[in-house]
Amino acid sequence: MAGNKREKEASNNGGETNGEVAKPSTSTFKKEQLLPSMIKNKAKRSEIHAKIKHEKKLDKRKKTKARDAADKRALELGEELPPRPIPRTIENTREADETVCKPDDEELFAELDTDEFSAVLKGQRAQNVMITTCRFNSTRGPEFIKELVQVIPNSSYHKRGTYDLKKIVTYATKKDFTTLIVVHTNRREPDALLIIGLPDGPTAHFKLSKLKLRKEIKNHGNPTSHWPELMLNNFTTRLGCRVGRMLQSLFPQKPEFRGRRVVTFHCQRDYIFFRHHRYVFESKDPKKVDSKKDPTAEKKASDYVKPRLQECGPRFVLKLRSLQHGTFDTQGGEFEWTHKPEMDTSRRRFFL
Repeated sequence: MAGNKREKEASNNGGETNGEVAKPSTSTFKKEQLLPSMIKNKAKRSEIHAKIKHEKKLDKRKKTKARDAADKRALELGEELPPRPIPRTIENTREADETVCKPDDEELFAELDTDEFSAVLKGQRAQNVMITTCRFNSTRGPEFIKELVQVIPNSSYHKRGTYDLKKIVTYATKKDFTTLIVVHTNRREPDALLIIGLPDGPTAHFKLSKLKLRKEIKNHGNPTSHWPELMLNNFTTRLGCRVGRMLQSLFPQKPEFRGRRVVTFHCQRDYIFFRHHRYVFESKDPKKVDSKKDPTAEKKASDYVKPRLQECGPRFVLKLRSLQHGTFDTQGGEFEWTHKPEMDTSRRRFFL
């Protein structure tokens, strides 16, 4: 009975007994730590999720206002602006890799001077590319190959027929081709590229995805026959440098800037994004430019010109599956690198 009286007095006094604050029960602590994923009721789960999302939004807005106020105060006092925090991304928090190329690596430069692509990249050997298909070609494959021939200068298409790939490699080597590209198709859709360096290799197998031909791109442009400029981005490791040099050897090293063509291989999270653009200079209406700006200011020629990019296509994504020493050999070939399922256990581990 005495225990019941004490409990009643504590409840009447707001949970205090003898001047001591009553501790929260374990049930209230669990409610504070309750996550939306732990709630089975869908309506209640979505309600709590929306509430947490709204609180995060308000917190972010409060931090933004505080940062803007600090910047304004620093400008009024003539002080330097406080440093902006760098956002955490998957790219800048990638796992440490010993094979990342450094600008002062003399051993790397010595290897690049003597690798299989040095003769083509130095201009000692003319770049010449042969493009063929797998044995079972599709209706969309020839359209893709036709656009590849327009993208890569000094390239030509040769029908595969029933010839074995090793015989085609021997034939292409005798005809002094520098690279052999095989477009593989599956279910009437190109799904892989095999790039073979001639005559000594290496052989790279890429998975091809998200293909869009020129006619499928809105407001596309038609490229000219000029040699394009080449851009290679984010090939940072030894393996990435080797793959980048292989892609670089497909194109002549003397771009013709009058054609205004740009071919880009952008590597991000081990995916290689291919884009083919043509930059255009459009002239603005002088009346509209003068109405927006101060009429007393001096007009420059650049004020009446607007540069922009026009995509020419095709557009696709490559994913490296294997890199093999020498030319194509499925049985006795030695692989430099192969993709394995256990390599995908971390989102922050990249190999290119």
